[in-house]
Amino acid sequence: MSAGARPPERAFVALGSNLGDREGALRAALAGLRATPGVRDVACSSVYETEPVGPPGQGPYLNAVARLETTLAPRALLARLLELEREAGRVRSGVRNEARTLDADLLFHGDRRLDEPGLVLPHPRLHERAFVLAPLAELAPDLVHPRLGRTVAELASALRAAGGWPPGAVRWHAPGPPGFARAEDPAPGAPV
Repeated sequence: MSAGARPPERAFVALGSNLGDREGALRAALAGLRATPGVRDVACSSVYETEPVGPPGQGPYLNAVARLETTLAPRALLARLLELEREAGRVRSGVRNEARTLDADLLFHGDRRLDEPGLVLPHPRLHERAFVLAPLAELAPDLVHPRLGRTVAELASALRAAGGWPPGAVRWHAPGPPGFARAEDPAPGAPV
């Protein structure tokens, strides 16, 4: 590693889409992450179909979580995620929980705790969202939330027990977008 270069850190990114070609949007986001300088070893959870949170009349989401290694600082990785959203056609109107072609949220960046304008790490609501915890638990059940001191598996179990994860709310959809390795079965010779 050269002087001044950052050591790689593991990061987790939640991906979701409920407009247009939902699976295509997830596939494009993963391809965009793989093509990002400073990002490598991108793996994807299974894809889950979930009911939307927000205004009525929206279609269901496809959700997944990507695990990656990165030398990018958290703010630089967030900027790349916002760029991927724009490339997917997302226009932010300011309406919370509106339908979107792509939603890409930075969940964890190493074990960092940040509380800055526009960036809070870990993501402040991930422990309240079954559509995040289900795919995240696939990739990292033993990952400890640095603010809450509980593993992802424990957070998922607590959400179920509290009734925040009703039966059928998160449905397995597919083993990850076609052409992308799942965490447990990386494709031989896949680009990193």
